[in-house]
Amino acid sequence: MLSLAQLMVLLDATVINIALPRAQADLHFSAGNRQWVITAYALAFGSLLLLGGRLSDLWGRRNALYVGLTGFALASAMGGAAHSFSMLVTARAIQGVFGALLAPAALAALSVTFRDPKERAKAFAIYGLIGGSGAAIGLLLGGALTQWASWRSCLFINLFFAAVALIGVAIFVQGGRGEHRTQLDVAGTVLASGGLFFVVFGLSHAVNSSWSDVATWGSLILGAVLFVLFVLWQQHSRHPLLPLRIVTNRTRAGSLVALLLTSMGIFAIFLFLAYYLQDLLGYSPLRAGVAFLPIVIAISLSSTLASARLLAMTGPRPLIPTGMVLSMMGIILFTRLTPYSDYWGHVLPGLVLTGLGLGLIFAPAVASATAAIEPRDAGAASAMVNTTQQIGGSLGAAVLNTIAVTVSVRALASAKGNVAQAQRNATLHGFSVAFWWSAGFFAVGSLLTLFLLESGTPVYESELAPRVSE
Repeated sequence: MLSLAQLMVLLDATVINIALPRAQADLHFSAGNRQWVITAYALAFGSLLLLGGRLSDLWGRRNALYVGLTGFALASAMGGAAHSFSMLVTARAIQGVFGALLAPAALAALSVTFRDPKERAKAFAIYGLIGGSGAAIGLLLGGALTQWASWRSCLFINLFFAAVALIGVAIFVQGGRGEHRTQLDVAGTVLASGGLFFVVFGLSHAVNSSWSDVATWGSLILGAVLFVLFVLWQQHSRHPLLPLRIVTNRTRAGSLVALLLTSMGIFAIFLFLAYYLQDLLGYSPLRAGVAFLPIVIAISLSSTLASARLLAMTGPRPLIPTGMVLSMMGIILFTRLTPYSDYWGHVLPGLVLTGLGLGLIFAPAVASATAAIEPRDAGAASAMVNTTQQIGGSLGAAVLNTIAVTVSVRALASAKGNVAQAQRNATLHGFSVAFWWSAGFFAVGSLLTLFLLESGTPVYESELAPRVSE
């Protein structure tokens, strides 16, 4: 049930993408405004994650899940019923607000519910499957709903997910409040939310404009300054929004690095490969979504058969670097794609290999990043995990998209002969270079995680101290 709540949040980052053309035709908004349907969600979600995590500590995980699920469902209904562009964007922003409360609360509840190392490994294997394949599932579901029903179904489907998750929360998640004596760090909230907002906005702006645009670098600089002030404030705050003790552990730091670089790298798979399948191979949106199923299956096999059984015995150190290398090798296979490549011989092997690698990364990294955390800090630690993934995804989108576009423009400028053929070749060359960069992220990640992660299994807080009421 908790993984279903997380899936709902992840789906809405991608499920609407395929539905956008039909939503644009129905609501009559311009192509220039189309980006705001995605950006509004990303900005609200990314900037409020740390606050949402701390609120789940203050209110208790069960209460936070109730509020998050209900608010997310209502916002989804508002978006599905939208009769104007402004109403749709407003609904997407509200989705992001409640998603920022829902995602950390779901992960925190998972962290404090499963304390036995073996059971914890199984639970996080399922969570890792959702984290690694959420974008692919979103593309598949978005294509199916848009083609068979309506773009509005991509939002209305959340009502079903939320209803099922609410029942699960009522049955399985313990009630009660979090840490009674903790107060909300108002100054830290303003600094963190502001910093995250400007960083996510700057990176999103870079995707649609350029790195030299004043709004891009100005937002990134302002966000960095606010982050520095936030860290300085957290050192002196009596009730810090993000206790710095959460990020000082070597294994936790290595796990966060793994999630950051992986989130940056997988952007190339789901965006560029989706474009390749539809624009160059002529796939329909639904067929392109179905084409991503092998990576979902590979992640599932890797997470359940390897991570769930090995993590409790070996810890994350052998698994995560291995997963990084496998993902790197899979993405390198995509650099060899041509306008005439076939799916079974050239796309499928890369999807399977990358999926096997991602399954070895997400589950151990998320489990290790939230291990040895006191229940009063579970929400803050979970928010840090989600924030790392959000920043990684935004950074990957900005960097890789810029690289692909820049390389394609240069290649097209120097091309000769048939214009259509030259444009296809230039586009594919841009994708290829971006894939190499993505593979480089995983290569760096394999080395960093091998150095940072400690050997052996993490010591869980439940082994050190009695259970604290949720």
